[in-house]
Amino acid sequence: MQLSHRIVLTGASLGAALTPGMALAQTIDVSIAIPRLTVAEYHRPYVAVWVEAPGAPARTLSVWYDFDMKANEGTKWLRDVRQWWRVSGRSLKMPADGITGATRAPGTHKVSFTNGRGPLGNLAPGSYTLVVEAAREVGGRELLRLPFAWPPKPGQTARAAGTSELGAVSVAFKR
Repeated sequence: MQLSHRIVLTGASLGAALTPGMALAQTIDVSIAIPRLTVAEYHRPYVAVWVEAPGAPARTLSVWYDFDMKANEGTKWLRDVRQWWRVSGRSLKMPADGITGATRAPGTHKVSFTNGRGPLGNLAPGSYTLVVEAAREVGGRELLRLPFAWPPKPGQTARAAGTSELGAVSVAFKR
């Protein structure tokens, strides 16, 4: 069962609730393209998305893998997503609520994260890197890094393009 709460602030209560230093909630929209490969044996890639900041632990935002295999067998290949595994994957108990998702077919997939909620948590002002890594059985692995500043400037975006396991990856910010 999932519970949801909504608070509506109007008029004077909105002005009282927002102090000058408080920013409105920001959302990070991530678009990840998984290319269609013409290979003899195709397996959907395992994908990890996380945020890094200098001197801070990595924050895993999303992991796509075969989480519904019997006896949790899909987790034994998570270590193939090597960089993510080293920075935070091995310390997580999988499946992780709010982070785990199924592998995705070729195409463009969008995920969003809101500051102050879920796996993103509260980002302090500073420099960050969004990292997307993909690894595929009987295939390769690829990692893309998209640097960004927090809080984002209006219209700020970041883009990168993979050459094998990942296609175009972009990050956009909105209020």
